[in-house]
Amino acid sequence: MPIQETTDFTLLSEAEITLTKELLVENRLFGENTRIAYLGLEDPQESRPGRFVRIMLLDKLTNSPQDIVLNLSERSVVSVLNLAPSKVGQMPVLLEEFEMVESILSTDPQWSAALAKRDLVPSQVRVAPLSAGVYDNEYPDESGRRILRGLAFRQDFAEDSAWAHPVDGLVVYIDTIAQKVDRLLDLDIVPVPETHGNYTDPDLTGPIRTTQKPIEITQPEGVSFTVTEGNHVEWEKWSLDVGFDMREGLVLYNIGFNDKGVNRRILDRASIAEMVVPYGDPSPVRSWQNYFDTGEYLIGRLANSLELGCDCLGEIHYISPVVTDADGNAQTITNGICMHEEDASILSKHADDWSGVKYTRRNRRLVISFFTTVGNYDYGFYWYLYLDGTIEFEAKATGIVFTSAMLDDRFASEMAPGLGAPFHQHIFGARLDFALDSGPSRVIEEEAVRLPISDENPRGNAFTRSHTVLATEQQAVRENNLNAGRTWVVTNPESKNYLGKPVGYKLMSQGLPTLLAAEGSSIHRRAEFASKALWVTKRDAAHRYPTGDFVNQNPGVDGIGSWIEDDKNIDGEQISLWHTFALTHFPRTEDWPMMPVDTVGFTIRPEGFFDRSPVLDVPAPAAHGCCSTQASDGCCGNND
Repeated sequence: MPIQETTDFTLLSEAEITLTKELLVENRLFGENTRIAYLGLEDPQESRPGRFVRIMLLDKLTNSPQDIVLNLSERSVVSVLNLAPSKVGQMPVLLEEFEMVESILSTDPQWSAALAKRDLVPSQVRVAPLSAGVYDNEYPDESGRRILRGLAFRQDFAEDSAWAHPVDGLVVYIDTIAQKVDRLLDLDIVPVPETHGNYTDPDLTGPIRTTQKPIEITQPEGVSFTVTEGNHVEWEKWSLDVGFDMREGLVLYNIGFNDKGVNRRILDRASIAEMVVPYGDPSPVRSWQNYFDTGEYLIGRLANSLELGCDCLGEIHYISPVVTDADGNAQTITNGICMHEEDASILSKHADDWSGVKYTRRNRRLVISFFTTVGNYDYGFYWYLYLDGTIEFEAKATGIVFTSAMLDDRFASEMAPGLGAPFHQHIFGARLDFALDSGPSRVIEEEAVRLPISDENPRGNAFTRSHTVLATEQQAVRENNLNAGRTWVVTNPESKNYLGKPVGYKLMSQGLPTLLAAEGSSIHRRAEFASKALWVTKRDAAHRYPTGDFVNQNPGVDGIGSWIEDDKNIDGEQISLWHTFALTHFPRTEDWPMMPVDTVGFTIRPEGFFDRSPVLDVPAPAAHGCCSTQASDGCCGNND
């Protein structure tokens, strides 16, 4: 069912979280040992008016998970689903479980003995609490149990960056329900790297630069966008609703563009529905390292409160989304979403020798972003809307690389003497619910085609393109093909432009490698979405995340691969398009001790959606130096 503008898209409020807890208690669904692993608004649907929330509950003593939907508008329980962890996996990792790991280990004799062999005591060591994955062949007894795995790092003093001192050859498995050590692998005693990684220490920074002059961004007349109802945004010809979810983070709804006075729908919904970080070191210490930052850790819950001048620059509008803690208390992420507009260089330019017209227009974009911290890494999620109808997404990865002792240069980079950083990927899965002109979709694969010399092409200069309709879900499982310039065009066959051709938008991938883990591996089964660049499914409200609803310790029984088994028709249907894009990170010395931002993303841009350029009405730049509409040479003016 497509999302309709007549429904309520306001953000989840503190009052609604309070009401949710009250309804759970009233209906005996929340007790002393209950923890909320997830709480979020259901996507609005015109066929189901009202405000609905979904809650994932966990009993911390019995590991009994429940999946519940409440109707807040009617104060009623819609559904209660009791789950079997051995079949569907576990609820997301709880923040209190992070703290639990070090507490358990502080009194565990096995752990103390393993550290003593390395001349360490528990108080010197930090333990990263890490999602366990699923390895039934090796650890069948873990099925149905909540397990975290821990890797150790020595911390020499309170402000010391422990990531510089990995205690390698040692890994511990924790049962968080029993609150005890389940297994400890003490494989080898490896020297702990001694070079520190304290990135604000003068020993590393040297003298701080004094060469930078201030850059100040001002908009003396204020911003060009408006925000109403707390999250409805109008900017230039764009309109949309900004949502936020404690699992996905930013979710954009009802993205439309005003064309000749008509608000034309482009996307019903856009989000990054999953993110996974698989590591490529086969050693038994780290071969299980595969983190689903969205499904296991909930990147929205871990969003930063942003600061003007640090995270956002210029005239900023902030939105402060509300999430919940495990006890059902509302938690406001102050300034969690940053929104501003910025100059984006040249929009269009031409100096015509025949007519004498010299024409320049500057581009600008609306930026909607948030930042989240997941352990050692920090990620920025940036959506860009441009004047010409283009939409971009960019992920920014920074923070501190996960470290190890430097043991095998086939699988890790040496960052400092004796300090390694295993090869890994940051893989993102975008969900784009297309609805061009609010209609059905057809997906077409486009490639450049080189033509041979022939009677038709005697000089060999000709080339053309091929168009292939992806008519079913299985036909739409596609790889990148950078050499052929492969792109995917989504059209609405029922809406035509003035040339009589279907209106469309083109998805332009960066063409980088997707999941590199072997087929048949645990991570390949669990992150099947990440193995292909494109999937297209018939729209289904139950299909929210390409890894399925329950990712933590899920063996891969649900997800996008299972959705397409029936190979449903997608040609002329309401669709969800799922695009995978990834950074493959072979760490370099320049990434230590603090990694400069690396980026990856994608673009969707109009492809026959408009009858002509939609930016002919953009005014000439305001007077500034030479570039003035009053300048004698008309360098920016129309000169007509």
